[in-house]
Amino acid sequence: MPAILELLAGEAISEAAKEASLTLHPSSDVSMVKALLSETSAAKHMMTLKSAPPFSGIKDVRGSLKRANMGGMLNTRELLDVAALLRASGASISFYSGDKGEEKTAIDYLFLALNSNKFLENKISTAIIAEEEISDNASKELSDIRRYIRLSGDKIRQTLNRIITSPTYSKALQEPIITMKNGRYVVPVKSDQKSAVPGLVHEISSSGATQFIEPMAVVEINNELRELHAKEKQEIERILSELSADVAGFAEDISSDFEVLVALDLIFAKAKLSYKLDATEPEVSEQMQIKLNHARHPLLSKNTVVPIDVRLGDEFDTLVITGPNTGGKTVTMKTLGLLCAMAQCGLHIPVRDGSKVPVFERILADMGDEQSIEQSLSTFSSHMTNIVGILSECDFKSLLLFDELGAGTDPVEGAALAISIIEHARSRGSLIGATTHYAELKTYALNSEGVANASCEFDIETLRPTYKLIIGIPGKSNAFAISKRLGLPEQIIEDAKNRVNTENAAFEDALASLENARLSLEADRDEAGKLLRDALEDRKQAEVYKSKIDQQREKAAEIAKREAAQIINNARATAELVMEELQELRRKAANNSNMQINDQKSDIFRTLNEAEHGLGAQLGVDDYEPLSRALVAGDKVRLRSLGTIAEVVSVNNDGMLSLQAGIMKITANKDEVSLVSPEQQPEVKKQIAKSETKLKALQAKPELDLRGMLTDEAIPVLERFLDSARMAKLTSVTIIHGKGTGALRQSVHQSLRREQKGIKSFRLGRYGEGEDGVTIVEL
Repeated sequence: MPAILELLAGEAISEAAKEASLTLHPSSDVSMVKALLSETSAAKHMMTLKSAPPFSGIKDVRGSLKRANMGGMLNTRELLDVAALLRASGASISFYSGDKGEEKTAIDYLFLALNSNKFLENKISTAIIAEEEISDNASKELSDIRRYIRLSGDKIRQTLNRIITSPTYSKALQEPIITMKNGRYVVPVKSDQKSAVPGLVHEISSSGATQFIEPMAVVEINNELRELHAKEKQEIERILSELSADVAGFAEDISSDFEVLVALDLIFAKAKLSYKLDATEPEVSEQMQIKLNHARHPLLSKNTVVPIDVRLGDEFDTLVITGPNTGGKTVTMKTLGLLCAMAQCGLHIPVRDGSKVPVFERILADMGDEQSIEQSLSTFSSHMTNIVGILSECDFKSLLLFDELGAGTDPVEGAALAISIIEHARSRGSLIGATTHYAELKTYALNSEGVANASCEFDIETLRPTYKLIIGIPGKSNAFAISKRLGLPEQIIEDAKNRVNTENAAFEDALASLENARLSLEADRDEAGKLLRDALEDRKQAEVYKSKIDQQREKAAEIAKREAAQIINNARATAELVMEELQELRRKAANNSNMQINDQKSDIFRTLNEAEHGLGAQLGVDDYEPLSRALVAGDKVRLRSLGTIAEVVSVNNDGMLSLQAGIMKITANKDEVSLVSPEQQPEVKKQIAKSETKLKALQAKPELDLRGMLTDEAIPVLERFLDSARMAKLTSVTIIHGKGTGALRQSVHQSLRREQKGIKSFRLGRYGEGEDGVTIVEL
């Protein structure tokens, strides 16, 4: 576990979170473990959406806060640490507030517990530029003092510059430079010429040849400069004291922010480790049951380690693992214990979905060789010392892990002790995992209810372990097979086989038969799995093809719909144009002669013919057969575009035909008609009747007079009238029913309410329309 905690600490940012990582302990409270795992999952989900919060700058300022509360003055480093902590707090709040969505998470309460104090953060950052530098903007007084210091310094340097550049003093000066001694400006003067430069001697060189003299001209200014520096120091201390007092005023919030940020840093470190290990959140079982699917040891490379499936506590409470050395038995035990401990620390574990772990109060293990020369303990003694302590502590909420249980002593006694230790631990309700080489423990597991055998697979051909765990089948030692592969003489191997106990030999043969059967079943299963995967792939491909075909059909249907809609729109536009011309024709009927009316009707039908011809072309209507002979008066012909039957009245000199279609006269070209044979005459009569009906519809009147009719007579007439009006595309009609007793009017209105189709509205007439004696119907 310490190695895992080292990995976790490596993912943390702050030193406090690193320390918390290294001291992490598994929790034995079920609700706490669930909460810890949920927090890790929430952080991992946040990282998927928008990385991790910026935790840099988290410093442990609790000692500084304590001193500030006691009235102490914090230094610049401590105040900068407080500002960095407040900055990290504000950055975490901004991280949480940005695009957080409506979904609640298990770590919302931590982000909401942070206290943003931008005022104090800015105040400290403005006043303190660096650990050794206070800003001039920290206070007005400090700014003024430093301005005076700069002015005094400039004044001193100007005075001294005049001295070192003056010919009067050139012979007395050792060098024409200005330097500082004991915080005061001085010039280097030759010792034998010191009387030439009156002033105070601050220092003499080691050779005695040079004296550093402060000329009397700058003594007073230097004194003022010293006083200004003293004032500057006092002002800086005042500023630091004021900032320290501000920090003390918010000490509780700052301390709380530190603890919350460390907790968040630790949680996000767990999430980062989860990504690194390719781990998932396991289910926390209320029962003492372990189920690890495709589990990996977290310290082994995920690219090379062989995942294992382990379960314990459901059908059996004890798992006895056997197999050759270096086959993976010990790694299996460590994986089992380590993953359970990690989960109880709130860490995700490297398993697949569907895995579950219980919450143990104790995970007790006896692993490795603890032989000690100093304590005079053998391997067996050191193991037994550990086991004695384990058996004294274990209970029904304990997981016990034994590596090579009973090893290091006489095999018969060691096997008997191992069985008794397991039985004692089982009687106390513990879950147990143990590795062994003893055949007696294999037999014990086969014959005991609640105890299961398991083995680590070994490839005889390559003499290498596969590290695959197989539950239900005990491991085979493979000593003879391995020795034979390594070149041991056959006669030695045969002699050894003859010396093996008959029961042991039969047991090993049974194991070999089981192993062969298992391998055969696994081969069949793999083949079946391959066939299933191929079938699923074929099904997937078929679904893709079907999807493409459906899309093509939908596309074709959409194109057909658009074309049909275009055809309908064209036909509707033509019909509306024809109806407008018919209405115009009716208006002119009173003033025009019958010949003019017929000519105009012919023009209308010609328009219809052209529209129908275009419609027929779009719909792919086949042309009629060409005329078999010249047409004469009296022939029956069919208009190709309309399908209407008409009789030839005369054939003009220019080849144009005068046709009679019912009551309408039509002029058409001979290419627009086809001759109707005598066999088609019955059909022709039907077509003529149909055409006459259509033409009569075109002559529908906009007014119906029902006066003098009984109710039973009037309603059928009204219905026929409305049908004719709709066929003629009239938009408004007038029904005259008179005033009288109102019975006929009431029946008309009831009929109109029932006749919903095609009727927009109806109302009684207004003044000038007939008032209550008529009903106006909008179609």
